[in-house]
Order: sequence, then C-alpha cells, then structure tokens
Amino acid sequence: MAGDGTEHLMIEVWSDIVCPWCYIGKRRLERALARFDGEVSVEWRSFQLDPSTPVGDPRPVAESLAARKGLSAAQVQGMFGHVTAIAAQEGLVYDFGRARTANTLDAHRLLHFAKAHGRQGEVKERLMHAYFTEGADVADHSVLAGLAAETGLDAVAAKEALAGGAYAQEVEEDIAQARAYGISGVPFFVFDQRLGVSGAQPLEVFEQALRQSSLTMLGATGKQSDGECTDDSCAI
Repeated sequence: MAGDGTEHLMIEVWSDIVCPWCYIGKRRLERALARFDGEVSVEWRSFQLDPSTPVGDPRPVAESLAARKGLSAAQVQGMFGHVTAIAAQEGLVYDFGRARTANTLDAHRLLHFAKAHGRQGEVKERLMHAYFTEGADVADHSVLAGLAAETGLDAVAAKEALAGGAYAQEVEEDIAQARAYGISGVPFFVFDQRLGVSGAQPLEVFEQALRQSSLTMLGATGKQSDGECTDDSCAI
C-alpha cells in the first residue's frame, strides 16, 4: 500500500489455522486494507483454540466436533453450511467434507519460521487454504514443509526447524500476550497496540479501525459474536 504521509500502522492478528471465522476475518481485513491509503504491516500471532487436540489423529472434523459437543450429524452440517455460505461471500471455498482435525502448534511454529524469513503472510494464507479447501493435514511436518516450499521457503530448513522444536517459545509468548490483553476468542485484531477489534466484523468496522486513533475498543465486548471462535467452540 502506498503511503501519503500517514503514520505507519502495525496490525497484530491473533488467530488459529483451524478457525473458520479467522479466515473470513482475514479476508475482510484485506478488503479494508486494499481501500486504505496508508502504510500498514500485518503480523500473525498464535492462538490455539484447542491445544488438547491429539497429535497424529486427523479425524474428519464432523466426527470430532459431534463427539466433543454432543451434537447430531444434522446439527453439525447446519453449522458447517452457515459458515460455508458466509465464507463464500468473501470468495472462500470451505470443504468440510475433506477437512481433518489437527493440533495447530506446529503450524504456528511454522508461521514464526516464515516470519523470520519474510514470508509469514504468504504461509498464513497457504495454511488456511490447505486446511479449509484442500483437506490437508496441517499437523504433519512433511505437509507443512511442502506448503512452506510453495511460498518460496526452503522445505528442508522448514522441516528441520519443526523437527527441532524451534519457535515454540515464540508461540507461547503470543499466547501469553493474548491472555494479557484478555483475548478469549479469535480472530482478534490489535491496531497499533491501541485499539482492538474482536471477531470477523463487517468491512466497515475494519475501515473505521484503520482511521481511528483513540483507545476505544471496537467490538471487544467479551461476548462471542457470530464472527468469533472462543476456546474450542469451533476448533475444527
């Protein structure tokens, strides 16, 4: 984005790879940024909706969600249909029939690896598309390294970083900062460490947040909205 003397803005976004509203919120923010005449940097911060998700057990998300929440197959399909339709309005294609559960810790570590190599935004997009559209196992190190390579990163270096436990501290620091801010649901957007937007709000809210410089908290009511995931309520 070209600058016109406007102060450089930093936007930090807490989100999870498997959060359907996070991908929708990402698109809405991007639409607002495309219409904003100023210099902006976006950093993707780690948040795990359900850190207890088993590693190495990529079950169908419908099966996992029904078991966790005690929902019927019809209820689960209704939830999927609702969010899929909203995602489609943002140009996103969700295929919950292919999606598999995943512990996202290593995907978040990969995002910090990508940040260190100047590709975080690209990797974030690739991970979410792989999960929601392609049914990729975003907990598998080989899959993660392959996705990183598609964005121009070194697959061998990415796989070595994952195998060695690199960037786990950075993930924990993001999660600790979220707790310090009182973030209990994602997506959560922090503008210049001064202003917060909770949930996948309408485009107009993001446009207002970009313009506003006060400490007012927009949408951070502490209650779950239609565009927010809290804890494991929609960790799919």
